[in-house]
Amino acid sequence: MSILVLGTVALDTVRTPYGERKKILGGSASHFAMSARLFSRVNIVSVVGSDFPQRHLDFLRGKNISLASLSRSPEKTFAWEGEYRGDLDTARTLRTELGALVTFKPQVFARERGASHVFLANIDPDLQQAVLRQLRRPALIAMDSMDYWIRHKRASLLRLMKRVDIFMANDQEARSLTGEDSLVAAARGLRALGPKLILVKKGQHGSLMYGGSFFIVLPAYPVAAVIDPTGAGDTFAGGFMGYLAQAGSCGGGALKKALVWGTVAASFNVEGFGLERTATLTKKALQARATAFRRQVSF
Repeated sequence: MSILVLGTVALDTVRTPYGERKKILGGSASHFAMSARLFSRVNIVSVVGSDFPQRHLDFLRGKNISLASLSRSPEKTFAWEGEYRGDLDTARTLRTELGALVTFKPQVFARERGASHVFLANIDPDLQQAVLRQLRRPALIAMDSMDYWIRHKRASLLRLMKRVDIFMANDQEARSLTGEDSLVAAARGLRALGPKLILVKKGQHGSLMYGGSFFIVLPAYPVAAVIDPTGAGDTFAGGFMGYLAQAGSCGGGALKKALVWGTVAASFNVEGFGLERTATLTKKALQARATAFRRQVSF
């Protein structure tokens, strides 16, 4: 089993009450890959610019992550600068430089077009469609999005949702797309748009999954201090999809375990800036926290 992720590989500048990091390796594809790599080989489809440091490419390759479908552009690398205050639940974007993303046309390397599991991270839904057209017969397709695409590319987003198995959104996005205040009603409304499974990420309040005949709800794993939540949702998705790829199943039992793996992976992510914690994360450490988490939520 292999996993293909379409998303951003970025240079992030982040400020939180715990400090600041400038131009660190970030982006949705990078965060996803850091947890998914613990279960399966990961293929990244993305683009970087001429200013992207070689050490970051070497680092990603050293984590059993394929960059064969990573394009190089003469433009600058996508860069994001944000700040967190208060409960650190929401980032305030200070600056965004799209750079190479403006002209990005994803090309999937021939050997990676047969990936069994696909995650379309938050990016233009037209680019997500372009990648799906290049793939053969993935066993499972999941996608993420954001409020910007809901507002500006709604028609494209709705067409794509009919082709995917799992749709992921945070609570605000779920409400925005459906017009429902209740997350239960929003999950039902999202599923009516096409996906078989709906996964609502609620940040520090955990996650909710709806599959038509069932709801699964999990709290977040308790951590002593949230240092930087950037990329937590993508890290969650990496653990979730990684486990499903390894299990080779999408049954109810596998889904529950996948939620646990995703939740504990995200808990490591928030304990440091950027990839500081997940870069050195091992399957053994993830397993230990998953075991502790199961004891916490069982009743």
